[in-house]
Parts: sequence; structure tokens; C-alpha cells
Amino acid sequence: MNTDTIVRTLLESEQPAIRFKIRTGYLGEDPNARAMKRLRNEIRDSPLVASLLEPRRRDGKFPDRVYAKWQGAHWVMAALADIGYPTADKTLLPIRDQLQARWLHEYYYAEFPAATKAKAYAGHGVPVMEGRHRRCASQQSNALWSILKLGLANRQTHDFVERLLHWQWPDGGWNCDKEPRAHHSSFMESILPVRALAHYGKVYDNRRALDAARRGAEIFLKRQLFLRQSDGKVIKREFVQLHYPLYWHYDILHGLKVMAEAGFIGDRRCKPALQLLMEKRLPDGGWPAEHKYYRASSEQSLGNDCVDWGGTSRKSMNPWVTADALYVLRAAGYIH
Repeated sequence: MNTDTIVRTLLESEQPAIRFKIRTGYLGEDPNARAMKRLRNEIRDSPLVASLLEPRRRDGKFPDRVYAKWQGAHWVMAALADIGYPTADKTLLPIRDQLQARWLHEYYYAEFPAATKAKAYAGHGVPVMEGRHRRCASQQSNALWSILKLGLANRQTHDFVERLLHWQWPDGGWNCDKEPRAHHSSFMESILPVRALAHYGKVYDNRRALDAARRGAEIFLKRQLFLRQSDGKVIKREFVQLHYPLYWHYDILHGLKVMAEAGFIGDRRCKPALQLLMEKRLPDGGWPAEHKYYRASSEQSLGNDCVDWGGTSRKSMNPWVTADALYVLRAAGYIH
């Protein structure tokens, strides 16, 4: 099956979010055009979104912990932002406020020196070890990106950027590892800050955010998105498997997607990951989800997601993975 055929198949998907991803990501249609606004309203009214938002209380907020994996407000907002939910929907403001109250709490402005792992966990606030802030910046970053993409930013939203810049490590990334000897940034904790800061920098023409995103991108680019610098071997097996959603995890498709969004997909160091992605293409023209980080269930339990994102298969395409792969490869000039 050629690319045109698989694109037509996805354009006929019963999921309006898949159609939105293909029309904006692969075909390059303006997400704010009138036709796309109608499609985004269809996404808002879809059963998928109804499942994501079902736990909301009458006040519009989620009843459980903001970060509850994977049905908390934090993850729902990220999912809505990624699938093309309409912008400036005031019914989401209570959830935005939940995220900002959680991730901009005074706890994240307190910091203390810690010489050992035990002392790092014993203190209140963000530990500083060997001159580096040990903070899971993916949390603030995912909230910032989601709020921006959904058109819900207010004055407080800008505070996320200040925190991310404050916590950035000398090598350009972020890490929450409490081992004092840890001195390299984490892929998982750095990819979402790059995404969020690049998007913020473009929206607000903010040079500091764009520069921070560029420095963070080097963490990935100098490792060709999945290879150790020391011996050229794969850093982690999960990095070369395809998934959707990623939540806070990392793989080459997510790395390439962020590089494309941030404007770095043309860097020659993306080529090995792009070639590997091409090699994973199925005979039907799509791409599989090779692994997943969720169980599809409405039951409130760790690791459950109320949406089934297509599961995994070695032989059949996953439409979410395929839509993102087509976007990345089109942006890199590998398919036309």
C-alpha cells in the first residue's frame, strides 16, 4: 500500500482526531481554518473525548490526584492538546487551574542542598546536588505545553517557563535523579521541556525560551536521538519501540515529533532515527504500536487509561502512531 492509499484510509477514520492529525500534520492544512474548526468541534463532541472527560465533577475539576496515572487531569489535558481539541474552551479552565495550582505550588520554589540520596528525599522542595536541580521537569513542561496548545494561558502560565529555565542543567537538559553522581540529563525529563519551551518561544517570540529549547535539543541530537555517545549502541530498548501515547516516556518517534515541532528535524543527526522509523513501516503502509504503557479500562487504577489507543500489533498499523509518523517523515522530506 502506498502513502496516498494509507492517507486516504486515515482520512476516512471514524475518529475525527485521526482525520485532524492527517489534515494538519501531513497535508499541512491550517488548524485554525473554518473547516478545521468544524472538525475540532467534532473532536470535542466525540466518544473518545467524552471518555477522557467523564470523571469531571460539576465544578469542572477532576476529583482525584492531578497526576494519577493515566486518568488524572494532567494526562487528560495532554491528550486533549495532542488530538486537536478546540482552543479557548472555557469549560477546561477549572482543569487548567488544577494543573497550575499543583505544578506551581510553593513547594517548587523551595530548594535545599543535599549531599546524599537519602537527604534529597528527606528535604522540602527541590534538592540541589552537585550544583544541579533534581526536578522532574516533564511535569511542569507537559502542563505548560497542554495549556498553551489548548489556548488557555493566563498570567500565571508564564511562571512555568521561569521554573524550567531555573532548573536547566549545564548540558542543556533536565533530570530528577537523586544520585549525586548523576551528571547527564535524562531523555525522559528533557524531551517535554524542549517541546514546551520551543512552543512557548514561538507563541510569544521569547528568545530565552527558544535558546533553552535549542540547548535541550542538543541532548538528543548529539546522541542521534537514541544512541550512546560512548559506543554508538542503543541507549534503551524502549527508545526504539513505537508507542502511543507516550505519557512521560520517550521513543524515537516522539523525539522526532518534538524535533519537527521545534524546527530541528532538518538536522543531519536526525537521519539515523528517521531511517529506523522508515524501516518499521508495515507492508500495509502504516506503522505499528510495538509496545504500550497503559491498560484500557475506565477503572481508576494505576496504569489504566479510559481510552483504548489502538493497542499493539506486529502486523497491523496503529492509526495514532501512523499519523505521527507521516507528519514527521513529511516534515523531514522523506515522503511527499
